[in-house]
Amino acid sequence: MAEEYGFAHAWTYDHLGWRSLVDKPWFDAVPTLTAAATATSTIRLGTLVASPNFRHPVHFAREVTALDDISDGRLTLGIGAGGAGFDTTAQGGQPLQPAVRTERFEEFVELLDKILTQDNTSWYGEHYTAVEARRAPGCVQLPRLPFVIAANGPRAMRLAARYGQGWVTTGKNEGGDDLEAWWRGVAELTKRFDDTLAADGRAPHRVARYLQADAAPKYSLSSAEYFKEVVGRAAELGFTDVITHWPRTESPYEGTESTVEEIASEVLPEL
Repeated sequence: MAEEYGFAHAWTYDHLGWRSLVDKPWFDAVPTLTAAATATSTIRLGTLVASPNFRHPVHFAREVTALDDISDGRLTLGIGAGGAGFDTTAQGGQPLQPAVRTERFEEFVELLDKILTQDNTSWYGEHYTAVEARRAPGCVQLPRLPFVIAANGPRAMRLAARYGQGWVTTGKNEGGDDLEAWWRGVAELTKRFDDTLAADGRAPHRVARYLQADAAPKYSLSSAEYFKEVVGRAAELGFTDVITHWPRTESPYEGTESTVEEIASEVLPEL
């Protein structure tokens, strides 16, 4: 339906369980995206975002290589540092300190990039080991499928500037229920990312920018008019893409599909 409505991409979370929905039905990202790939033909698909909490770059490279093939080169891989909640504790682990989680994130991205672009990769790191990991047959998209890297802090932004074909942010959380404070935080992060790209020598237009709009205190699909406002404000800040959540019958993201239909008929054609 998202493809039929004219949306550019469709994503799924990559969790073992998530917040208030941890006791609700929950499917894994990889088979879900496989099913989505076989049910669509044009819309891009991806994880928002893949988690190092329970994925290893060697095996995950096999999975995303297969997904890129099944989708005929329509896969975009969102990658994040992984949270400190259920995804960690469900496997008996202990939450990592933020600095250590960032170190693991850096290693995860660098190793995954190597496996997807080199014929044979061996790696002996602090968090991961790879022994003669093979690339074949390689991704449909060359030199590899695109990475969209979630980053708010300086180290993660440098990672996004180096390895990302895209950057995604949820904004800052300091604003609480203050919507304008959230937007100010998003503006600060875009300026910080501009500076990071400049320091890395990358042209800003070479990196797509994704805003996860529903990290704001107000649901982006609360009305078609508000969604149009969100897209406009994001564009003014330099974002190329806005990500919303399909409406649910209950919280979180409670809404109606009629709003999606209105957006598809009145807002998307103008974008």
